[in-house]
Amino acid sequence: MKIKNVSDYSRYLGHTDRHPLVSVINYAEVSPIRHSLNSYSVYGIFFHDQQDIDLTYGCGKYDYKSGTVICVAPGQIGGKEDNGERVMLTGWALLFHPDLLRGTPLSKNIKQYTFFDYRVHEALHMTDEEHDIFISLMQQIRNELQKPHDELQNAILIAYIELVLNFCQRFYNRQFTTRKLENSDILMKFDNLLNDYYEKNIQLTLGLPTVQYCADKLCMSPNYFGDVIKKTTNDTASNYVRQHVIQRVKNELATGASIVQVADDLGFKYPQHLSRMFKQQTGITPSEYCERLRQK
Repeated sequence: MKIKNVSDYSRYLGHTDRHPLVSVINYAEVSPIRHSLNSYSVYGIFFHDQQDIDLTYGCGKYDYKSGTVICVAPGQIGGKEDNGERVMLTGWALLFHPDLLRGTPLSKNIKQYTFFDYRVHEALHMTDEEHDIFISLMQQIRNELQKPHDELQNAILIAYIELVLNFCQRFYNRQFTTRKLENSDILMKFDNLLNDYYEKNIQLTLGLPTVQYCADKLCMSPNYFGDVIKKTTNDTASNYVRQHVIQRVKNELATGASIVQVADDLGFKYPQHLSRMFKQQTGITPSEYCERLRQK
């Protein structure tokens, strides 16, 4: 189903909207519903209540009884193909059209909320307290939508939406923190991937290792993977890769290999690319590094 406007999804569920660009749906009021596989041209935040999900993470046991949050952005596909089955759902959906944000700071800042590009299995698992906060926000947005439209309503709705997004970010930050052991395991696998990449000479066909390559191998979206690495190391995944590569450059230069040979061996397209990355990471050129080695 192509969801070009929030009303496209609402009509499918039998829900009536009060605003052309924003929709808040309480699934308990429209269930049972049929599944739908959707192509989105709008933003969507969906959270469904589920059976008890007890998850044990590094900092303790968290009882996620109140379901998960999944966020989608324009250009994405999500949901489940209609198989004729009708299901009972509880939870809420918030959909808003990009046009609502046009000309506002949020239209630019929304790209900072990387969870819109997370995959389904990377969804936010809510605690009971977080679940209650979301319900309260959904109810407040719905109450605002039921009021007569005036010149301030859109600004108020945008402020509510930004508040929802900030809570999502806070809850994801909490989730990354509670998964410290799991994240440490991901970091170890990241290191192993980078080592294997060169031991198997993959750089000779694919060039330098990328975050996309590593995320794919770990069955993670690049954004989720990047956020895990940032929370674990306080550095970006891309910079972590560059530091690994530069350490290999140093090791090869120390053997007396030329800059051209090292660039060719490690997957750089051009020696100049190696020199530029080396200077950015170390503050000196490869030639200066080699000179310092000779002076020792």
